[in-house]
Amino acid sequence: MQSSSLRFARAVQALAGTTRALGFTVPGFRSPPRLVGVQRSIRRWPGGATVSVVVRDRPWAAVQADLVEGIVAANGLTGSTAADARAALWLAVAEGPVPEAAEAA
Repeated sequence: MQSSSLRFARAVQALAGTTRALGFTVPGFRSPPRLVGVQRSIRRWPGGATVSVVVRDRPWAAVQADLVEGIVAANGLTGSTAADARAALWLAVAEGPVPEAAEAA
């Protein structure tokens, strides 16, 4: 079984490639959040954001959901745009890194 940090990195690679392909801004990612007691946080800064999620001792599906929702929130997506982005992002984490991201690693 993969380490949680490797699994996190691969999910981020897949999501970043898809986020770029959709024309949205790829936020930074880190784990764990600096805020104590939260599962996910978003820190906004000029020109972007950082999504932080707890990976340790959580179901992998919950981590994936936090990454997907973090991208949606960081880009301020709503309505059908958000729904379409979520569908594409979930497909990306289900399939793994996009070929360009996998080759760059």
